[in-house]
Amino acid sequence: MKGRDLVLLLAVLAAIGLWDYAHRPLSHAPGVLAGDLPVQQPVDSVSPWSKGDITIKPLATFSIAARVLGRADYRWDTESQLVPTDLALGWGRMSDSAVLDKVEISQSTRFYFWRVREFPIPEREIVESSANMHLISADRDVEREIGRARVGDVVRFDGYLVEANWPNGYKWTSSLSRSDSGAGACELVWVEHFEIAPR
Repeated sequence: MKGRDLVLLLAVLAAIGLWDYAHRPLSHAPGVLAGDLPVQQPVDSVSPWSKGDITIKPLATFSIAARVLGRADYRWDTESQLVPTDLALGWGRMSDSAVLDKVEISQSTRFYFWRVREFPIPEREIVESSANMHLISADRDVEREIGRARVGDVVRFDGYLVEANWPNGYKWTSSLSRSDSGAGACELVWVEHFEIAPR
């Protein structure tokens, strides 16, 4: 192998190593990391707005602090032009490593899945204390911060639960409940502020 090729190979391996380190899940000692419930309020006289050619209709104000349980990035589906990243989030006891060590988390095709061999907490509490959220960045700063989020991070963000309408008539509507599950149960969130707790 020529010297130049070796340098290139080492640079590629270093970049892969840095990417892996930057995206490696964070571990935490047992204990609830995000104890508060998400806060949702009705909207008062907020007019729709646009992102590109997609009309955004606000349905409720929304704020949350939660632990990142999973992250999925999308590039090729219809929704990816608006939402390139979904975060599966947990709060209450679904932010506690003692519970999460017994829950298998996965994401696929815009859904979040969990599986247990035996329930560390009641099933209804898992449903009501975790959710898959489709995040729409209000600006580049928000987009950059969402891009930094890793599994295990504790994040805080606020904005609106929304309905998105494409020019061809396609519509994507947020859930307005934390107690639902299955198709239509995910939150579609217009994110105006996003921060990651110190690691």
